[in-house]
Amino acid sequence: MHALIVSGAPSSVALTADLTHTAEATLRDQGHDVDVLDLVRLGWHPAVRPGDYGIEDFTAPVGAHAVAAARSGTLDAEVRRHQELLRRADLLVLVFPLWWAGMPAILKGWVDRVLTQGFAYGLRDADGNPRKYGDGAFTGKRGLVVTTAGDRAEAFGPRGVNGHIEDLLFPINHGIFWYTGIEPLPPLTLLGVDSPVWAGVEDARAQVRKRFENIDTDEPLPYRRLLDDYDGRRRLLDEHAPGRSDLAIHRRP
Repeated sequence: MHALIVSGAPSSVALTADLTHTAEATLRDQGHDVDVLDLVRLGWHPAVRPGDYGIEDFTAPVGAHAVAAARSGTLDAEVRRHQELLRRADLLVLVFPLWWAGMPAILKGWVDRVLTQGFAYGLRDADGNPRKYGDGAFTGKRGLVVTTAGDRAEAFGPRGVNGHIEDLLFPINHGIFWYTGIEPLPPLTLLGVDSPVWAGVEDARAQVRKRFENIDTDEPLPYRRLLDDYDGRRRLLDEHAPGRSDLAIHRRP
């Protein structure tokens, strides 16, 4: 298996930087090939800019510029390099601290700049159907989130003040991974790292090593497929989870 780890660790001394190294070492010890993108070390710019597409200013929707740049060979060289790493990966691992209920800007910016229209989305099948939510450019790949959060686990539970951690990660697991065809694996969420109950870095490393033990055979989250379970308005069919509107309705029972 070929894995691509993309680290949104804010510094070289951050816990998530340590866990990135642990994930890489664990995968290598298992015999997998691994590429690592340490975005801070790379000086990655998080914002989409006209220069990404070889132009001086935007004169059309960003996606249209991305498609045109890919066709003309003017897409930014570093973006192309990252796309090639993703193209050959079987497993995409995103490692980051949970900041303001989501990814740090540098990692969100990696998604914005690398997962361009025509490469990651905006595709159709032979019948003209949109390829997303279960089908897509990256069908056959698997994705895993490894994230840390300061507050204790109970605060991220079903009745926790921060919201359920599964709901907080829904935009990534469903809206990025599953949208592009990547099968999202159950995430590793290391919670309470700023609280008195935290077990420490050695325990966190052990949890990472444990999570990767069966990474190539683990069952993905059972999200529903767009073409099977939704109507023409992209609304979940009435026979599925009737009377409910929580995010869990988008998973098969």
